[in-house]
Amino acid sequence: MSLPMTVKDPALPGRVRIHEVGARDGLQNEKTAVPTEVKAEFVRRLAAAGLTTIEATSFVHPKWVPQLADAEDLFPRVRDLPVRLPVLVPNERGLDRALALGAREVAVFASATESFAKANLNRTVDEALAMFAPTVTRAIEAGLKVRGYLSMCFGDPWEGAVPVEQVVRVTKALADMGCDELSLGDTIGVATPGHVGALLTALNEGGVPDSRLAVHFHDTYGQALSNTLAALRHGVTTVDASAGGLGGCPYAKSATGNLATEDLVWMLDGLGIETGVDLAALTATSVWMAEQLGRPSPSRTVRALSHKES
Repeated sequence: MSLPMTVKDPALPGRVRIHEVGARDGLQNEKTAVPTEVKAEFVRRLAAAGLTTIEATSFVHPKWVPQLADAEDLFPRVRDLPVRLPVLVPNERGLDRALALGAREVAVFASATESFAKANLNRTVDEALAMFAPTVTRAIEAGLKVRGYLSMCFGDPWEGAVPVEQVVRVTKALADMGCDELSLGDTIGVATPGHVGALLTALNEGGVPDSRLAVHFHDTYGQALSNTLAALRHGVTTVDASAGGLGGCPYAKSATGNLATEDLVWMLDGLGIETGVDLAALTATSVWMAEQLGRPSPSRTVRALSHKES
């Protein structure tokens, strides 16, 4: 396909790593559980499309996320794929389960606000950080890479606007704990490009370089791509996205889907930024997954390209 036409911008990075979250963050929000083999095939197809980092599942208690209760059954089906397969671990018990199955990368999930920490973790922000510390320490000692997710970086449904310095404090705490990478989450999709730039600048000034940062935008107000572009202009080169635009947040009812990976790749292809992702193969994967779920993909690029094919 000759479109989109490539027009490079020298102010942007030459390559971006996409951290694909559809198999975990996307499917955890489904009303009914997706069969384990369908999840495994989803991960395989994403890898075949060229995605090199695919978040596979979450080792949380089934009571909290029943859609991912099959983590022990799923992970062995995909762990030998030649890609990075991080998994979410909420505590030391989750880490034990992940280590037993040979996971090589894990992630912990913190909050920048007290309200969301209470709703999601039933703890204060500082209590949650204290809970994560031994998990992160043990993971590092075991030779694992650790990612720190930070929710509500740009706005909170209960508290409203979140002060930049508050986000910087919690991000630095995760960095000091030893997290290799820190993913800044716009959980309810209220960020705008200027806000993104202000937070990234404050984090840099606080000693957290762009090389340790990733961005995770939701498209509630249609701002996910513009916010991503602002982050790229600032120097961030890792972007979270979800194939087909799957997902939201079960603890933040106003949150809509994640940034669709196809929409991101379309934009990056047009900018001449390398991702290694085959957009046609990725679109076919999301069309297949939408068929498994019984509904069309919300991704504009998936709809446009699949309509063109039909």
